[in-house]
Amino acid sequence: MRLVFLACAFAVLGVAGAADLKILSGTGARAAVLGLATTFDRATGNRTTVDFAVNPETRAKIEAGQAFDVAILNPPVLDALIQRGRIAADTRTVLGRAGIGVAVRAGAPKPDISTVEAFKRTLLSARAVAYPGEGASGKYFVGLVRRLGIEAEMKPRMRPMSADYNVETLTTGETDLAVAVASRISGVAGVQLVGAIPRELQTWIGFTAGVGSHAREPEAARAMLRFFTSPEAAAVLRINGVEPFAE
Repeated sequence: MRLVFLACAFAVLGVAGAADLKILSGTGARAAVLGLATTFDRATGNRTTVDFAVNPETRAKIEAGQAFDVAILNPPVLDALIQRGRIAADTRTVLGRAGIGVAVRAGAPKPDISTVEAFKRTLLSARAVAYPGEGASGKYFVGLVRRLGIEAEMKPRMRPMSADYNVETLTTGETDLAVAVASRISGVAGVQLVGAIPRELQTWIGFTAGVGSHAREPEAARAMLRFFTSPEAAAVLRINGVEPFAE
């Protein structure tokens, strides 16, 4: 029923139809972005493809002139592209934010990360810890290990991985613990979220969106961003590890 309502609303706005949309997105909210795009397409009849890469790589693609309709990136990266005229400033849309989480293989015992000391013990007891080698959450985790005073002990355990293959290493046995933005953990088969790192150590990774200044389907892209701030979109974000509409 909600999808029918959305379809009617978009038709009234004059943006219904089979537009082909291209999203360029960072990897941190992969499951949420795919869920949003799928829900929007079902409601409107549009066809959306999504190209994922780490934020710096996505920014480089945009600055090199790659065609896109919507970009979904961390706020500082999106804002830099607005300043360079690559994204329309009046379309800047806050989607939400996610904290840093810890994951293990599905079915494995969940370690204790409830306090700072428990989190340290869990890290030090791990055989190998996966984390994104590039991107905001990976850089934060490396700094956090240093802050916790366990950099030397953790060095042989640290496994920096590509954006497309960090949490997934749990399923192959390459690692037994993964630390990444919680929204990246969501939706990965064979993996379970242990929980968020302790509040005293937590940081937030934001997700923002904007329409490309040279979008091929500007009206459909703007309609997509309006949908991204709807109650239906908020539900999709929550189930995929993103706290909606906060920065």
